[in-house]
Amino acid sequence: MSRLSELLRQVALKDERLAADLKRETDALAERRAFGLNFERHVPEAVELPGRPVRKNDKVRRLPPRGETPTAENQILWRVASVDRKAGTATLTRSVVVAGGASVETTEAAMDDLVVVAEFRDPIYPGLISTGKVERGEAEKPYHAVINAENYHALQALLFTHRGKVDAIYIDPPYNTGARDWKYNNNYVEGDDLYRHSKWLAFMERRLILAKELLNPDSSVLIVTIDEKEYLRLGLLLEQVFPGAVRQMVTVVINPLGQARKQELARVEEYAYFVFLGSAGPTPTADDLLTERAATDATQSVRWERLLRGGTNARRMDRPNLFYPIVVDPATKRIVEVGEPIPREAKRDSVPDRKGLVTVWPLNTNGNEGRWRVSADAFRAMVARGYAKVGSYDAKNDRFSISYLGRAQVARIDSGEIKIIGRDENDVVVVEGDGSSAASLVAKTVWNRMSHRAGEHGSGLLKKLLPGRDFPFPKSLYSVVDALRIAVGNRPDALVVDYFAGSATTAHALMLLNREDGGSRRSIMVTNNEVSASEQATLLARGLRPGDSDWEALGICEYITKPRLVAAVTGRTPEGASVAGDYRFLNGLPISGGLEENVEFFTLTYEAPLRVSTNREFGKIAPFLWLNAGSRGRRIDDISTGWDVAEAYGVIADLDQSEQFLKAMEDAPSVTHAFIVTDEDRLFEAMVRRLPAHVEPVRLYEAYLRNFEIEAGRAAR
Repeated sequence: MSRLSELLRQVALKDERLAADLKRETDALAERRAFGLNFERHVPEAVELPGRPVRKNDKVRRLPPRGETPTAENQILWRVASVDRKAGTATLTRSVVVAGGASVETTEAAMDDLVVVAEFRDPIYPGLISTGKVERGEAEKPYHAVINAENYHALQALLFTHRGKVDAIYIDPPYNTGARDWKYNNNYVEGDDLYRHSKWLAFMERRLILAKELLNPDSSVLIVTIDEKEYLRLGLLLEQVFPGAVRQMVTVVINPLGQARKQELARVEEYAYFVFLGSAGPTPTADDLLTERAATDATQSVRWERLLRGGTNARRMDRPNLFYPIVVDPATKRIVEVGEPIPREAKRDSVPDRKGLVTVWPLNTNGNEGRWRVSADAFRAMVARGYAKVGSYDAKNDRFSISYLGRAQVARIDSGEIKIIGRDENDVVVVEGDGSSAASLVAKTVWNRMSHRAGEHGSGLLKKLLPGRDFPFPKSLYSVVDALRIAVGNRPDALVVDYFAGSATTAHALMLLNREDGGSRRSIMVTNNEVSASEQATLLARGLRPGDSDWEALGICEYITKPRLVAAVTGRTPEGASVAGDYRFLNGLPISGGLEENVEFFTLTYEAPLRVSTNREFGKIAPFLWLNAGSRGRRIDDISTGWDVAEAYGVIADLDQSEQFLKAMEDAPSVTHAFIVTDEDRLFEAMVRRLPAHVEPVRLYEAYLRNFEIEAGRAAR
């Protein structure tokens, strides 16, 4: 039912003749369809919020008795007129049509038998609650974020923090195959639904419109994967939502053996749309993803490892014998000498600098003392063989990078797989297929690589990470790596969003891309905690329903997304065993070694605007401020003292303490944002004038509240 049809039904309650006249005219207009994509903009969706406390004026649905499946009665929306907390009951009302007009029906219900419903036309005021984290990256490395939420509401929330700031969006939406793979308005869309394609387009359009506002209009990329069921309609929809952008469709071979279908050719492929906004274009890579020679060159690429240790166990105090100086000639970038480790209690300046040379220590970008990956003796041997080199100079942190060939690369050289074809002026080996000089090819619009086989490198890999857990049709990890390399390979600090995160292949792929080039790209993954249709039947038979802990434990986010990323970062399965195998197409890197990344997991909450505006829910708004400032460093979760300043941002709620706050902001050159809690324009403007020029000011809670009121108005249209 379209929005216009709903309005006509409301008119009919008061004037049936007028409604009939209007319907006759709208039916005539419907016959004159414009050229292009036409579909019903169905009534804005609604999402159930199991576990959310029932409040007065909430919209709710009544849950079926335990053990029973929902019926049409359980889809009816009621309004909570009052709540009796002591009795655990609520009084519900709804408008019903009766002969001669409308009346109000009233009933009582136990609050445990109600689930709160948020319609997309209603304003929401979201918060975030942390549900865990895994940390193996350097202290200054930003965090990936995973948000358990309905993705439309999550996109609205991200518009508060990241409007126009996202470098790439990669999504793998429901393919609308007719199977029970997605819901519209809390109901599975069946294959015989006459409005199946129309609902899918309405579902996609709403989210793409929000995604467009997240993307940086000057330079960003949208990637959408799809199969043959909706690729034609998706192409037209993308053209309508992103007029003027460069749009291409790529054919990706995911199953060379083919999938036989009745009265059809065997399918071997799916599709990926690339939409390039502004000045964005495909990043050249070492592989065009189609021709045989390019594939050979790409697999021969050699990875140089960073000598500086990252992640856990990376401080000087953890391994004092791996804290030693390396003397470098800055003019020639030659390693002159590898010094001895200094005693634990000794200071760095106890080792004098040598005239005209630079002493390089293992220091993190925040200046803290770290450690090298290998011993001084082992590194001297590498230098002697030409297996170590000085990289670029980091002016911001006043240091040279140093890299070396790890055991896997040396083994490939020793076996003859990789050939040494010369040496540079510093006697460092030049190897055939060095990836640092091979990134000169533009990917083609047909991809045919063994690494893109979804069965082996999607489902098969997921089974290694999460033994005994199933997830339908995960993407090949390497296919997503290649797509992201094209989109953000030249942006080492890119932000990537995926609001159909599923098994979190996108975040995993971005971590591997960071592993390749030492980047600090970060992702925001959004997925709900929906339980599969087959699993729901089993859970219902056990007397469970949404909101119960045993039910929620088997949802996508809790059962697949979160543990998959923990396994990728730690190299261990949920049971604690080392993950078997290696990243076959990334120089055989063992999966059990994990990845030096940081991830935090959140659940989206729905807050009362009055409590937010009066600063009573700061703890739930705090993660948004941290995300806004780049999700790096310490998060400010409490401002009971009036203000606080962390590495990336500051927050002040007591403007009587503005002098101390401004001094702390001046003394923290890495801060980028200041969040100022005040209702007074004059005070806010006065604070803005005194902030450092590079700091972005944000007013709380006006900017927050206004953002979601605007988004609610748009959803209602």
